[in-house]
Amino acid sequence: MDERERYGKGLEVRRAVLGDAHVDRTLKTKTPFNDEFQDLITRYAWGEIWTRPGLPKHTRSIATLAMLVALNRPDELKLHLRASANNGVTRDEIKELLMQCAIYCGVPAANAAFHMAKEVFADMDAGK
Repeated sequence: MDERERYGKGLEVRRAVLGDAHVDRTLKTKTPFNDEFQDLITRYAWGEIWTRPGLPKHTRSIATLAMLVALNRPDELKLHLRASANNGVTRDEIKELLMQCAIYCGVPAANAAFHMAKEVFADMDAGK
């Protein structure tokens, strides 16, 4: 697959996982400063990795959440907490994941993630 095909496939998966509104907002606010970065993550994170057949998107979402907790990346964690619903990840599965993160990533990391999940779920329930 060439780079333009990879970008197209990546954009398709990115929209399916993160939602059109988020992707449209991101693309609309591109600047000459971050344009190449947006192209890179669309081609490689979404077009190369998320399209691979070895793991279902559900599993990729769960793995992504765990890594974001471990790396203390709150903005990306909130984004992927919301997006994981698009891949069939349940709130009970997220709770279990965060319980496991408490052991392997530390209680403070899991505690912060539980707070973020509560906030994201409340926004989702309110239609935000």
